[in-house]
Amino acid sequence: MTEATEKTMEDIALKLDNGAILDFRGRLFSEASWYDEESGALTHQKLYITGEREQVYSVVTGSGPNRSRRAYRIAVQGDSCTVHNGRTEMTMPFDLLMLAVRSLCGLEDGATPSLKLVEETLRAANC
Repeated sequence: MTEATEKTMEDIALKLDNGAILDFRGRLFSEASWYDEESGALTHQKLYITGEREQVYSVVTGSGPNRSRRAYRIAVQGDSCTVHNGRTEMTMPFDLLMLAVRSLCGLEDGATPSLKLVEETLRAANC
């Protein structure tokens, strides 16, 4: 990590609905928000990069007084991926995770170039 990158890192603590606080040192990489008129829910997603080259994906969804706060710390080591939600950790082959993502999104192998780009970006960034 370069000195300039280290200076942009900060201590972050995300309070989650599962009762955990996900603490890490990182920086905001990307964020997006959208409103679903049908459900009346506003969703805000943030993607952080940690000092250990991991990713933390935070999702906050709310509708009126109801709110959901989730976050997942993701680390790729070789062909394995470890996902931690502040309380539970699970390690699986990276290809199995990508298969699950394709299935949940209703995509077939090679169906969209954008999914392939996501896979290549994750592997290239080693996070």
